[in-house]
Amino acid sequence: MSTSKDDMRTPLNRIQHLGSAHSGTRDHMRQRATALAIAPLAIFFLVSLVALAGADFETARRYLAHPLVSMLLLALIGAAIVHMRIGVQIVIEDYVHTEGLKHVTLLANNFFSYAIGLACVFAALKIAFGS
Repeated sequence: MSTSKDDMRTPLNRIQHLGSAHSGTRDHMRQRATALAIAPLAIFFLVSLVALAGADFETARRYLAHPLVSMLLLALIGAAIVHMRIGVQIVIEDYVHTEGLKHVTLLANNFFSYAIGLACVFAALKIAFGS
């Protein structure tokens, strides 16, 4: 009979950190929470796009400048960026097996996600507040 470290853990300790990333449950819950947030926000966004079809830039800018519309758009951007970052992170953790490459791609994923998010927020605010 082997007496390795794993054999000495409690049943709860054995199941708490499953997976190579040791954060599967937290990521899963955040992924589901952002998906729930995105669903109504995406419907709002699509309805807005249809309503603004054919409108000139000034009409669209005035619509996007409304505080409620701006807040909903920023919420959609935030939820979508976090959802995207977690999804790509899960793919990297599952399919990139070289530790050095895994760390570099996770870092690139974080940088890319936040850069895209910052660009989207900047664009939304620039349209809302005018230039």
